[in-house]
Amino acid sequence: MRFEQPLWLWLLVLVAALIAAYLIAQRRRSKYAVRFATLPMLEKVAPVRPGWRRHAPAVAFLAALTVLTIAIARPVADVRVPRERATVLVAMDVSNSMAATDVAPNRFEVAQQAAVQFVQDLPEKFNVGLVSFARTATVVATPSTNHKATVDAINGLELSDSTAIGEAVRTSLQAVRTIDPDDPPPSRIVLLSDGGNTAGRPIEEAADAAAQAGVPVSTIAYGTPEGTVNLEGRDIPVPADTESLQGLADATSGSFYAAESDEQLRDVYSDLQSSIGWTTEPREITNLVAGIALAAALLAALASLLWFSRLP
Repeated sequence: MRFEQPLWLWLLVLVAALIAAYLIAQRRRSKYAVRFATLPMLEKVAPVRPGWRRHAPAVAFLAALTVLTIAIARPVADVRVPRERATVLVAMDVSNSMAATDVAPNRFEVAQQAAVQFVQDLPEKFNVGLVSFARTATVVATPSTNHKATVDAINGLELSDSTAIGEAVRTSLQAVRTIDPDDPPPSRIVLLSDGGNTAGRPIEEAADAAAQAGVPVSTIAYGTPEGTVNLEGRDIPVPADTESLQGLADATSGSFYAAESDEQLRDVYSDLQSSIGWTTEPREITNLVAGIALAAALLAALASLLWFSRLP
């Protein structure tokens, strides 16, 4: 929490002085009561003592003063708020290794289903597009608020040869630039791959371009280390290149995830949806704090009236 006018916080010294004065007064009151009356007499005069209730209104009143002082200083807190606009490019690996069955029924079908759910759960006002990549990268669905078009494009993907991760990032960046060049919304690339970069430009070059454009690339390393795919009668190992994908995410201020199952992949997309759909902004919360102070003051007054028939 920060304060727009922190000098007002010096008033808390006066509140502390009032607390000290109240404690001193209560101590003196106890001494006077014992001095001028014996304990048996006190029990006859006041057989039912208020106990903690005697201090409750004062505590609530002093708490109200404390919170009110904080409100005067105009506190500012980081508040999680929904984004009003954003552009999300879903980049999906459609290389032949996605036919591996280490994720049942196979990586490709599970990835399609999870991506569809991810797109459907994004806010309606978000621009969403799809880039598929194998030997090259292609914008299959241009970014727009027509999420159904992106869903249909995901369902229509087909497998091909090689994996061009660097090209996928550059193609996604080009698609991002088509959205409102004068006032571009915040953008994010969500890239899923189950292998390493085997075609096109290096990942490092694409990462530099994304970092300069201020577009985070969140990456998902998909599949188990033991995954294989049968090509031309041979079982070929197809582990995800987690090191390169994590490096891409780190270089662009994105997030890195590893998913080895259907459930893990859906959890990853759910987490991404939550982080992309919301942002943290500084907001002045003076009204909220002042409301708490008023509630504490009203509670002090109500308790004092109910228990002692007077205001504190």
